Amino acid sequence: MAQKIAFITGGNRGLGFQTALDLKDEGVKVIIGSRDSGQGQKAVEKLRAAGVDADVIKFDITSEADHKAAYDYFNSKYGRLDILVNNAGIAGGRFPGDGPEHRAADVPLDLLRKVFETNFFAPVALTKTLLSLLKKSPAGRVVNLSSILGSLTLHADPKSPIYNAKSFAYDASKTALNAFTVHLAYELRNTKIKVNSAHPGWVKTDMGGSQAPMELSEGSKTSVELATLPDNGPTGGYFHLGKHLPW
Repeated sequence: MAQKIAFITGGNRGLGFQTALDLKDEGVKVIIGSRDSGQGQKAVEKLRAAGVDADVIKFDITSEADHKAAYDYFNSKYGRLDILVNNAGIAGGRFPGDGPEHRAADVPLDLLRKVFETNFFAPVALTKTLLSLLKKSPAGRVVNLSSILGSLTLHADPKSPIYNAKSFAYDASKTALNAFTVHLAYELRNTKIKVNSAHPGWVKTDMGGSQAPMELSEGSKTSVELATLPDNGPTGGYFHLGKHLPW
């Protein structure tokens, strides 16, 4: 099999960058998407210095024109895509937080739409655009970066560790992304493409904050594992470090 080609949205920093770095051990050619060309170029230089076979394209997850440009890039240069990591996302305010911007009762609708646009609608649209290229892969993999905060089961359980960590806009967007994982995996169940949701953990990133207990090197493990699943690996699941999470 030829070298695997991966596309990581929001790959110029944080979990996306670490995922690109860790895919080096799998021998994957990594293309990172970055909204800022300068930051993207600096990131890819760091990746190459670390031994990663990496390139960068200017990419805004909310731009349909950038979706089309990404399709043209992968189609013309490689003729396929093996791994899509829908990593880019936003919190939309304090995170984790109890501010009124996250309360279900009075969340500003413009904030809700903004978070859903980035965390749900855009990944769905991008995956739809690139799906024909993933179907050309001998073993396509789609990894949707979710969160344990997308679990309705855990949010409804007073005994769960996230019961009091409710940030409605963010949580609901990740729940919706999980639904996309389930539906797309079902639709592709008779193909070699596997679609899964990843909870990286509470990681020290710009979003997670410095108080988070996990380092980036730990947070990327779930994404890398799901991006490189063997033929007999799972699909349509919700995972953290190899363990199933409840929907």
